[in-house]
Amino acid sequence: MKIIIVGAGKVGETLAADLSREGNDITVIDKVDSVVDHVCGRYDIMGFTGNGASYSVLMDADIEHADLMIAVTGEDELNLLCCLIARKAGHCQTIARVRNPEYNREVSFIKEELGLALIINQEFTSAQEIARLLRFPTAIEIDTFAKGRAELLHFRIPGDSVLDGLRLIDLHSRLDCNVLVCTLERENMMIIPQGDTILRGGDVISIVAPVEEQVKFFNRIGLKTNAVKNVMIIGGGEIAFYLTKLLLHSGIQVKIIEKELSRCEELAELLPRATIIHGDGSDKTLLEEEGIRSAEGFVSLTGIDEENIVLSLYAKALGVRKIVTKVDRIAFEEVFDRLNLDTMVSPKRITAEHILQYVRAMKNSYGSNVETLHRMLDDQAEALEFLIRDNFAHAEIPLKDLSLKKGVLVACINRKGKIILPRGNDVIRPGDTVVIITSLKGLNDISDIFQK
Repeated sequence: MKIIIVGAGKVGETLAADLSREGNDITVIDKVDSVVDHVCGRYDIMGFTGNGASYSVLMDADIEHADLMIAVTGEDELNLLCCLIARKAGHCQTIARVRNPEYNREVSFIKEELGLALIINQEFTSAQEIARLLRFPTAIEIDTFAKGRAELLHFRIPGDSVLDGLRLIDLHSRLDCNVLVCTLERENMMIIPQGDTILRGGDVISIVAPVEEQVKFFNRIGLKTNAVKNVMIIGGGEIAFYLTKLLLHSGIQVKIIEKELSRCEELAELLPRATIIHGDGSDKTLLEEEGIRSAEGFVSLTGIDEENIVLSLYAKALGVRKIVTKVDRIAFEEVFDRLNLDTMVSPKRITAEHILQYVRAMKNSYGSNVETLHRMLDDQAEALEFLIRDNFAHAEIPLKDLSLKKGVLVACINRKGKIILPRGNDVIRPGDTVVIITSLKGLNDISDIFQK
């Protein structure tokens, strides 16, 4: 596919890397010469310096032959204008990043009236992910499928857990829970486990289960599942705003510490039920005064990765129950993992996942489309949800009789809202959505999981 990306900042560069790696023809446009040179030199792609909302610049970038234009500059209005002009000049699909909370209430109207294929608000999406984790603090990460009916929960097995030393094949008889273990990470290596795999304390595993089974499973292995009661947030940006609204709606108390007085005043007006503190969140004395020791949840959302990490390590040392850390520089993920912090969230990675999901679906508009995509374990695996169409060649064949590629697991079948954790005799039918966990990269269609 020929894709034009307007805006070569952190998100734009991440998209250029991911999409070019999957064999797409990428062109970037940015106003800054050095930024364009850096991205083009690093990923061997085309680039133009100029205003992405300029008709002539878009024509130079060959918008007439583009399949997709993605606008991810730092200005919402510019992104929308880029998409509008691209639609008129090239008749391609368009995606815009729109972050302003005022526009967030009008997303459906804007998308329809401007003919956008997708609107991405990475701050709102990040806030939704963090809110899920604070409501279910046992999990390190939660990926959702089937419109929220099924969840893939990642968590670390405690050393004294009933799971330590347990063979997977014995899990159901021992715990009497309807769950499926999908991935296992041990010493930074990811495997898709088999029945004879033995779980160990310290392993990070992911399970898929109907929502009603999750609490039963975690109770039986001795882990708490109840939501945190109060949360301290450091940094009062847009993620903090969206997150606070979601938490307050769930009955969770929120305290925000923010450096800028004007932003504190704005937040106090927008979020009257939250406690807004004007001060430096890296000030240890202030954190103590504001009750960090009694906080059940701690979320560090400043614009500096190092500050977020140090603050989270301090909260961990004090025994805060659930800690979430925002990290932008995902190139150092393996370093961050060694710090053994609870949960890290990268807004630009979330944005890239959503757009990559859409691009893969575009590539395969007549097959079984990618409905949802989540990358896991430092990109060692992907979880994809496919919509099964009427032309699916393997319908009604028991899973035990299908020849799946190595490194592929059928994790979940959603049939008209009913979640099925598949066994050998289960079948896939048109109209189902199917969740696949795989260590293979670049799957576009459900047919890609089968051996030729």
